[in-house]
Amino acid sequence: MRTAIALLTLPLLAACQSQNPYQAESLPIPPAPAAAASTFDRSAYPAAPRDYGRYRSWSWEGGRPPSGASWAGGEQLADSVSAGLDQYGLRPALNGPGDLLVSARISQETRLRQYQDNIGGYYGAGSHWDRRYGAWGGVPVVRTYEQKVAVVRIDLIDPRDRQVVWSGSGEAVAGKDQSAQADAIRVAIRAALDGYPPY
Repeated sequence: MRTAIALLTLPLLAACQSQNPYQAESLPIPPAPAAAASTFDRSAYPAAPRDYGRYRSWSWEGGRPPSGASWAGGEQLADSVSAGLDQYGLRPALNGPGDLLVSARISQETRLRQYQDNIGGYYGAGSHWDRRYGAWGGVPVVRTYEQKVAVVRIDLIDPRDRQVVWSGSGEAVAGKDQSAQADAIRVAIRAALDGYPPY
């Protein structure tokens, strides 16, 4: 049996020792274009880290505040965004464009919420705590309802390179009256700016 296996493997070993028909060859690298000596390819290097400490002032993108929505005025949104940016040391630019351009949008959206009730009962002799015999059963009941939320989206743009340096959105349960709506907008703005500046 061993000799039969040895005889079968000899042709395979002989085939492995035959000359490789593929030959390695390479073409010379073409010369670099003439403009390569004077241009700098920024895509070949990672972007420099952004210095968020130099952003101290802001102005509205396009030179005008946000328009708001039918249920929340633009002036109310602009005042709330300004107060929210003030919490992070960003002040409105007094003359000329600021270090950041601010874009803000507000909308009202519907969310589906769910909560679960566990409904059950005990059947048998004795009380719920002093059970002698009987059975306890429970059924989870999931209820779904709609809820209106105020959604605020804020973009902070560097005017020098027009890059968005911060983009965030936040939402809060929309209120039923004017005061509750203002509170919801403030909560949504706080959530949209949460984590600024990124470190």
